[in-house]
Amino acid sequence: MTDFLATHSGPGPVPVLALGDVLLVTLQGELSDGLAEQLQHDISQRIASGATPVNGVVIDISGVEIVDSFLGRVLAEIAASSRLLAARTVLAGMRPVVAITLVEMGLTLPGLGTALNVEKALSLLGRAPSAAPTAHPEEGA
Repeated sequence: MTDFLATHSGPGPVPVLALGDVLLVTLQGELSDGLAEQLQHDISQRIASGATPVNGVVIDISGVEIVDSFLGRVLAEIAASSRLLAARTVLAGMRPVVAITLVEMGLTLPGLGTALNVEKALSLLGRAPSAAPTAHPEEGA
C-alpha cells in the first residue's frame, strides 16, 4: 500500500511516497531552502511516528540540475537523522555534473548511500521490485 505524506502543488511541500517500509522522495528542479528544511522535518516525523515502521529512505535527485551547499547539507542531515531513527538513506539518480560539483565543494555526504537509479536504490535497501519467476532447469520445460 502506498500513501502520500505531503501533496505537491507547484511550490508546495515535496511529496513523500510510502512504499511498504521505504519512503520515496523525488526532487524536481530547484528546491528552496524552506522546502528543503520542511522535507527534512517531514521525513524525520514520518520515520519516528508513522504507523508502519520505516527502514529506508530513497531520495531521487535525477530531476535536480544543481545541488548547492545548503541542499547538500540538508541531504546529509536527512541521512544522519534517518540513521539515528534506524533507517538507511540512499540517494538515487545523481547526474555527473552534480557529483562533480559536490566533490568540488568538498561535500562528502557521510551516511548517505548512492545508487544510479531508484530501482538500484531499492535493491540496496533489500527491496528490489519483484521480477517474473524464472524457470529452473531441473524442473524441466
